[in-house]
Amino acid sequence: MTAAAKPAPGPGHNSGDEGRDSAADDRLRLLIERIERLEEEKKGIADDVREVYAEGKAVGYDTKQMRQIIRLRKMDPDKRAEEETILDTYKAALGMDR
Repeated sequence: MTAAAKPAPGPGHNSGDEGRDSAADDRLRLLIERIERLEEEKKGIADDVREVYAEGKAVGYDTKQMRQIIRLRKMDPDKRAEEETILDTYKAALGMDR
C-alpha cells in the first residue's frame, strides 16, 4: 500500500499536535488509574462490611434484619413513615395485622 493510499487517522490518533495528544493520553491514563484505585478501595470496603455482618451473625443477630435496618435508616423519615403506613394498610387488608 502506498503512502497516498493509507487512510487518514481518525479522532484520537496522534496526528498533528503531539504535545496535546500526549497530555490527553496522560490525563486519560491518570483518570483510569484513579478509577482502578477507587474500585480496589470499594472492594476492600465491601469485604469489611461482609465481615461486620458475619460478626453480627456469629453473635446471634439476623443479618437480613440488620440489612433492613440499614436500609430504613438511610431513608428520609417522612418516606419511611409513608411506606410503613402503606405496608400496615396492605397487611390489614389481608388480615395479617396480628
